[in-house]
Amino acid sequence: MTAIKLSPRLQAVANLVPKGSRMADIGSDHAYLPAALLQAGQIDFAVVGEVAEGPLQNAEHTVKSQGLTDQVVCRLADGLAAIEASDAVDTVVIAGMGGLLIEKILTAGVPAAKFSRLILQPNTDQAAVRAWLVGHHYKISHEEIVQEGRHRYEMLVAEPGEEQLTAAQITFGPHLLKDQDPVFLTKWQLEYERINGVLDRLAAAGQEASDKYQKLQAQAKQIQEEVFHGKSTSNH
Repeated sequence: MTAIKLSPRLQAVANLVPKGSRMADIGSDHAYLPAALLQAGQIDFAVVGEVAEGPLQNAEHTVKSQGLTDQVVCRLADGLAAIEASDAVDTVVIAGMGGLLIEKILTAGVPAAKFSRLILQPNTDQAAVRAWLVGHHYKISHEEIVQEGRHRYEMLVAEPGEEQLTAAQITFGPHLLKDQDPVFLTKWQLEYERINGVLDRLAAAGQEASDKYQKLQAQAKQIQEEVFHGKSTSNH
């Protein structure tokens, strides 16, 4: 058995899993995360859920080669259908997929306040995930953002509870917006510049009255006001 070294993205997720958890990892990417957590003695048990046969076989290979078959159950299932009541899962990880897919998985499988902790890492459409959590009796207790290569990954930890978020908090993340992490600021600086580049091209084409132009202009204004507090950024 060789120790599994996680990527920065997955290590950041691993750091959010409470000691002694019984975890489900949905869409597990070779079961690296549960295997590493079990090796470290951080969790007691894991369910790995995969929706396709190929990824399931990859996960099963990792579990078997690491000698973890007594502590990990791999199941072919759609989303949270991989979890059975007898598993007594308290922590669910859904990482490394689009936010709209995560929202779909949650909608299909999560009764209100069923799990004590959701650890979500949406690659896109993070606002959709936050809106789902607020609407389904989950409170965002923690957020962080990490950089891996050229990509930036946001992590959300949610626990049963009630909270109201502003439109800006839904878009940017209540904790990320407050903490102003350098990786967070870089992400939104680049997005601001990307939007303004599109605005410039639309303006050059005489499209300033178009719905697309108006929508993008509103997004740029929101970024400048909420993230940069109205201060001038390097572009526009």
